[in-house]
Amino acid sequence: MHIVQGIVTIMTVMTGIERVCRSAHASLAGKRLGLLANQASTDRCFGHGRDLLRAAYPDQLTCLFSPQHGFFSEKQDNMIESDHGVDGVTGLPVYSLYGETRKPYPSMFAGIDVLLVDLIDVGTRVYTFIWTVVHCLEVAAATGVKVMILDRPNPIGGHLVEGNILRPDCASFVGRCAIPMRHGLTLGELALLCNRELSINAELEVVRMDCWQRQMFFPATGQPWVFPSPNMPSFTAALVYPGQVIWEGTNISEARGTTLPFELFGAPFLDHREVLDALRATDLPGCHLRPLRFEPTSGKWMGQGCAGFQIHVTDLEEFRPYRTSLALFQAIRSLYPDQFAYKPPPYEYEFERLPMDLIIGDRSVREALENGVTIAELEQGWQGELDEYRERCRAVLLYD
Repeated sequence: MHIVQGIVTIMTVMTGIERVCRSAHASLAGKRLGLLANQASTDRCFGHGRDLLRAAYPDQLTCLFSPQHGFFSEKQDNMIESDHGVDGVTGLPVYSLYGETRKPYPSMFAGIDVLLVDLIDVGTRVYTFIWTVVHCLEVAAATGVKVMILDRPNPIGGHLVEGNILRPDCASFVGRCAIPMRHGLTLGELALLCNRELSINAELEVVRMDCWQRQMFFPATGQPWVFPSPNMPSFTAALVYPGQVIWEGTNISEARGTTLPFELFGAPFLDHREVLDALRATDLPGCHLRPLRFEPTSGKWMGQGCAGFQIHVTDLEEFRPYRTSLALFQAIRSLYPDQFAYKPPPYEYEFERLPMDLIIGDRSVREALENGVTIAELEQGWQGELDEYRERCRAVLLYD
């Protein structure tokens, strides 16, 4: 059914968890199940996946697994770990895959035949949930466990890709496969790609969504937004994230410790007019940079007033988050060479390499920006690899 609200056409998308629990899935009959999920793993009525599965497949769910930020998405920021525990609702063990280990021990899979995965990906390479899935695929291949992805929408669209391709020397827990920053795939499609291109060859099945189309942005899906991590409170935060995440590699605040993480950014030493003047020659469509001040209550510049901007997205199709934030980075670094700084290691358990290189995924891109190469020249340079990436993806696309 289509519901027209203003200019947005909303379709009722049925997610993988809804499909697999609405009618019995033959391959799950009699199988012992594990579930990799967090508090955002709900249906459209906010029923949690673990409860839905227990109702649809009684006595088959044996354990739970949680990604970065914990099962209830309560843990903040980089390298803040969660412990193993027991789920208070079901009494099932919860194995943390962002704590003492980021890769499940084979013993964690000993009591399951199928690992179900129901996680919200936000369409950006550095969001770590997919790399937790990749670790699970590796262990599943070694132990004979099947992995089943319960697919969900890519909230920022499945028809737009953006950015340079990850280089092998920048591989880390924020990128293990040669994909761009804005990858344009669903979690299921991305798992299929990684399973193939990283030669994992696990037994993998994706439970497809009904009614999802590649050109959809999240508001058109009819699904509620439930935050998948503490600093991803809204669709708008996800929309700007493929660019704004670069500030994690710098001393510029990405507005953790405010109510608008990633939508805001800034530092005490910025001057609004200087930054805007430096951007005049760069085409940044689909957005408006609104000058403001904010004061983080935690994280960088905690308790200090920051001059910065809010990114208001005015056109979903035209907005290019990666281009926008790289242009901002280049301008700010050039304007304030004595005050701007890169974040030193560690970052996501990498203790030697520069975090900015891991985030951007190509040291030469960072160096080119430092040397004044324009964003247009950079984009032209990586267009050929993006075209090749689109071709590589054709084999795993599940939706028209």
